[in-house]
Amino acid sequence: MSNKNIVIIGAGYAGVHATKKLAKAFKKDDSVTITLIDRHSYHTMMTELHEVAAHRVEPDAIQFDLRKLFRKSKVRLVTDSVRQLDRDKKTVITDHGAYPYDYLILGIGGEPNDFGIPGVKEHGFTLLSWEDAVKLRRHIEETVRKAATVHDEAKRKAMLTFAVCGSGFTGVEMIGELLEWKRELAAINKLDESDISLILVEAVPTILNMLDRKDAGKAEHYMVKKGIRILTSSPIVKVEADRIVLKSGEEIPTYTLIWTAGVRANSDVKPFGLASAKAGRLKVNPYLEAEGMENIYVVGDLAYHEEDGKPVPQIVEAAEQTGGTAAKNIIASINGGEKTAYHGKYHGVMVSIGARFGVANLMGWRLSSWFANFMKHVVNLYYFLCIHSGYYMFHYIMHEFFHTKYKRNIFRNWSARYGNVLWSVPLRVVVGGFWLTEAFAKIWGEATWKEATSSWSKVHLLFNGIGKDSWLTSDTVKMPFDWLQTTTTGASQAAGSSSDAATQWAAPIFSKMPGWFEWIMKILLPNADVAIFMQKMMLFIELGIGLAILAGLLTWICSAASAGFLVVFILSAMMGWDKFWALPASIALMNGSGRTIGLDYWVVPFLQKFFGRLWYGKSQSVYGPDQNTGSHTDTASRGM
Repeated sequence: MSNKNIVIIGAGYAGVHATKKLAKAFKKDDSVTITLIDRHSYHTMMTELHEVAAHRVEPDAIQFDLRKLFRKSKVRLVTDSVRQLDRDKKTVITDHGAYPYDYLILGIGGEPNDFGIPGVKEHGFTLLSWEDAVKLRRHIEETVRKAATVHDEAKRKAMLTFAVCGSGFTGVEMIGELLEWKRELAAINKLDESDISLILVEAVPTILNMLDRKDAGKAEHYMVKKGIRILTSSPIVKVEADRIVLKSGEEIPTYTLIWTAGVRANSDVKPFGLASAKAGRLKVNPYLEAEGMENIYVVGDLAYHEEDGKPVPQIVEAAEQTGGTAAKNIIASINGGEKTAYHGKYHGVMVSIGARFGVANLMGWRLSSWFANFMKHVVNLYYFLCIHSGYYMFHYIMHEFFHTKYKRNIFRNWSARYGNVLWSVPLRVVVGGFWLTEAFAKIWGEATWKEATSSWSKVHLLFNGIGKDSWLTSDTVKMPFDWLQTTTTGASQAAGSSSDAATQWAAPIFSKMPGWFEWIMKILLPNADVAIFMQKMMLFIELGIGLAILAGLLTWICSAASAGFLVVFILSAMMGWDKFWALPASIALMNGSGRTIGLDYWVVPFLQKFFGRLWYGKSQSVYGPDQNTGSHTDTASRGM
């Protein structure tokens, strides 16, 4: 088979999904090269732009480095802007290079559609990219800060009025985030929350027209109840720096118009000379090939394909499915199989209005309020499984559930870790001391340790050496397990009944081990030799856990280990109620307590950085292909 070059333009949902599928299919086929070109070195989680724009999460929460997404794959990453498509020579031309292709996937998405309304481009804020979200967030923060010092009431009111044009997913989710953010904005700038006004403007008579009227009604009722003014049948005809003008003649003074009223095809495709349809989207055949073109596939928001008289919707699920179909057809073409026509299978729609309320219709199941937003998180987590990124799944969980502030979380502040962990330091000392005490009692022997620690005057006994009942030197099984009846020296000693002052166990929480756990322990400790080795190892494990927790080193891992061992001791009928407190205390220390007066303050960031680079390499702002090896380079390309 001759060499085949596959080029994907655009690292959006469709592009990434198609690239992942192709990379997996041709993982061991050196005759196939896969190149992913995007003007950015990262993939943006577009469905969460509103969270960045309204300061629920930080900008890096929705920005996923392409190197991490395609770690150790054969995909060549190119950070560049595509300028032309030479169909005769089958070459993609960029600002800094040219890339031959046998198969091409176009997935560069869309751009805001202002419908030619005067002033939108000059004075409106769009929300269709990571840069848009960051720009809008800074504008809102700066505008509210300035408004707080303005004495002119009319100007102050206009500056504190925020209008969103468009009541689709993006518009409603954006105004929902503003609804929750305005309390924080008001508090920081010493304003009354009621000073900030929110307006949702829609040109047609109804809002959220991708939902049925019942679900849309729930969303509308919630927004109105929370003070959002909703204007329907109110198309905007002009936008100025300090106001918007409606078709009715009404003028709304505002310095912030967020334009989410429509999307059209990315204008970068105009020079390609491909047939287009409504809003500039490119016409495709049932296999998603550009009309009249073979082996040029169009996916995502860019593709115009009708099913049952309706175009493919511009939603994430459709983007992923079109990307998957295009990849499947390229694989079939290279391997000599049959192409598959695109048939969209959509499982529902959902929209969030802030962090704790939403509406959803999933395969006929109607959800609202907390449950709808919970399911949105589940769908987002499933997305990370689809792109095989446990790394960013973990980061999503941290950003959405643990790094939020001001109750902007489906669990309010219950899971947020932005609390002062200083007060857990005393608990850390106590739990660390507990494990050190357990270890020292076994090292010196119960009898010696008990006598030496009975008073300060007897501490010197610890310097006389370890006792006869020390676990360190004893060849007797100390654990009270019935099946361990012999010792390594051959002296007959029943488990737990040693005459050398073996450990005296307090009345255990469980009188005997559960049967299933006893079965596991018999596998782990089949005879006395193994048991004695393990009990000696436990000395060092307990000592290590105690020292690490006390020093605040890898506290989460050590606290989890502490809780795990305590559960084992309980199930083994080796621990009484007098020590049970250490279990919930260990769990409590998993809140990151080592970050305050502990080594984790330095160690954890260092390890994250070290292992991140070791595993993924160094993230770059620009990626370039290594034409010899087919892998992406470790340094930004120059003069490409």
